[in-house]
Amino acid sequence: MRQGLLAILGSRGEGGGPSSPASAPKPYWLLMESPDIEVRQLTKLYGQVTAVKELSFSAARGTTLALLGGNGAGKTTTLSMLIGLLRPTSGGITILGEDMLRHRHRVLPRMNFSSPYVDLPHRLTVQDNLRVFGHLYQLDRIGARIKRLSEELDFAQFLKRPYGNLSAGQKTRVALAKALINEPDVLLMDEPTASLDPDMADYARGYLQAYQRRTGATLLLASHNMTEVERMCRDVVMLREGVKVDEGSPQALIERYGRKTLEDVFIDIARRRRRPGEEEDVPPPLPAVQVEPQDPGRAS
Repeated sequence: MRQGLLAILGSRGEGGGPSSPASAPKPYWLLMESPDIEVRQLTKLYGQVTAVKELSFSAARGTTLALLGGNGAGKTTTLSMLIGLLRPTSGGITILGEDMLRHRHRVLPRMNFSSPYVDLPHRLTVQDNLRVFGHLYQLDRIGARIKRLSEELDFAQFLKRPYGNLSAGQKTRVALAKALINEPDVLLMDEPTASLDPDMADYARGYLQAYQRRTGATLLLASHNMTEVERMCRDVVMLREGVKVDEGSPQALIERYGRKTLEDVFIDIARRRRRPGEEEDVPPPLPAVQVEPQDPGRAS
């Protein structure tokens, strides 16, 4: 089954991955360019701590956007607000034309979320876990959907196994299946290929791209895998300490910073380096410590 899916995913370019998003013909939904995700001045405070500050961006229908930033940059907090797990302190979120702060119940059936860091009940089998989510989404022919996803994502052999007995990589595949069980129009992903070996991670990326081409879904992912972002994403939003510091296509960012890879750009931004021609943003030096001279006559 997996070999057949590889053929469906299309020809692969240099380095084993499929052709870039920019090189593929644009489906009809890309020509419309209407945003499926629109974030306006989004802010989240935890007491005196600002996790996200006045963040704005949009993702056009049928495209993939990445949120990039170091640990604590606000990526997971932003995803949590988009899916409705956290309520923003201020700002607005519109997904699929609906205000998520007022009418998220209208949109959530058309959305889903994937993260290998969100666990499922350990005592339930893989099949039972997926069946629970199928019922939550009020799906028809749940068994057939589970069978197809388990074959395509290569975990049919442990459908009857308790979820808690799976390896980290196997859990990641199940998390992807859970996220796709309702064929969402908007899919949010936090490190979607974490814990997968390079071969399976490459396959999973191609699988997600094929799903997007088939359905016109809009994908938003947070990732530290720069190769994954360069391959999958049309747009990138760079975050640092909860603030958007730059945005653009992967190639545009690489050229803007005069670098060869997106990883180099990521490091420049994380270390507060500026673009070529701009003064480097160096943190102020620590204040000098004044040491009192010791009185030689005083006992130590």
